[in-house]
Amino acid sequence: MDMTHTTAPRRRLFAVSLLAAAVLQLGGLAGANAAEAAGPQIAPISVGSHTEFGALKHVKAGLLDVAYAEVGPADGPVVILLHGWPYDIHSYTDVAPALAAQGYRVLIPYARGYGDTHFLSAKTPRNGEPAALAQDLIDFMDALHVKQAVLGGYDWGARTADIVAALWPERVKALVAVSGYLIGGQEAGKAPLPPAAELQWWYQFYFATERGRLGYEKNTHDFAKLIWKLASPKWNFDDATYDRSAAALANPDHVAVSIFNYRWRLGLVKGEARYAAVEQKLAASPSISVPTITLEGDANGAPHPPAEAYAKRYTGKYDYRLISGGVGHNLPQEAPQAFAQAIVDADHL
Repeated sequence: MDMTHTTAPRRRLFAVSLLAAAVLQLGGLAGANAAEAAGPQIAPISVGSHTEFGALKHVKAGLLDVAYAEVGPADGPVVILLHGWPYDIHSYTDVAPALAAQGYRVLIPYARGYGDTHFLSAKTPRNGEPAALAQDLIDFMDALHVKQAVLGGYDWGARTADIVAALWPERVKALVAVSGYLIGGQEAGKAPLPPAAELQWWYQFYFATERGRLGYEKNTHDFAKLIWKLASPKWNFDDATYDRSAAALANPDHVAVSIFNYRWRLGLVKGEARYAAVEQKLAASPSISVPTITLEGDANGAPHPPAEAYAKRYTGKYDYRLISGGVGHNLPQEAPQAFAQAIVDADHL
């Protein structure tokens, strides 16, 4: 899970705060520029009506053999959907068919350390730093000859999408990011937070220890299930739903990549030199100029920044939407229609 902290004031703070309150009262979803963002309407989705993607595809991309699902016409405009930790591509089983029905070619890759995505070399460091995952996405697009795509993601996936949109804007037609701007760096991670915020990061500090690494390795299935419950306290997912995604965590590199990611954030491990230039750019909190819609669930129990903290980072066409109804951290799986509609609308900003 992800959170980037900033004390910078938000553009249109008062107006958007009032908007968020109104959305909660009305039980709908809206944004500062919602009227400008309307694209074709997504048909109603019965949550959980789709459970599988069928046979996955594979492509050698950069350092990885990437396993990915593909849905929709091969010649359609491309949408790439990115999952978070500790989740997997099943977050998008309802979203992808809805987008395919709109004519999109939807690609959903397993990140490094998940599912059937594997490193091509045993010698490659099992690095989980943000720049590495962003480069993985660029390599994936290059391998499939995708020049430009609409990107959508939550948690680690939102961070990766944010990074690519900030540093490679020519590759991104539009962006949908749950919890908004999640770009950060090790220097920013040194700053302590208020006690209540630090408490939410308990697992980050646990992972900083050898006990934590061993504990996650031994109890991956149950540990991740606890994270799901804490991050989405009002989502009553069943065991079958969880187990479909939990299977992806059995990847032999999952624990190493996960532990590296959280230790890197605390400055406990160094990143690879190959990503140093990218991380230096990210430490400066680059703005994002591509058309963007950011989403937040009204019951997100995971650490996440307030909307007013990051709006000014989006300098292009921008819309913020608060999704009501007890929606937690895994927003595309819990509220697939809202997420799919955001993808379509961002593409039409």
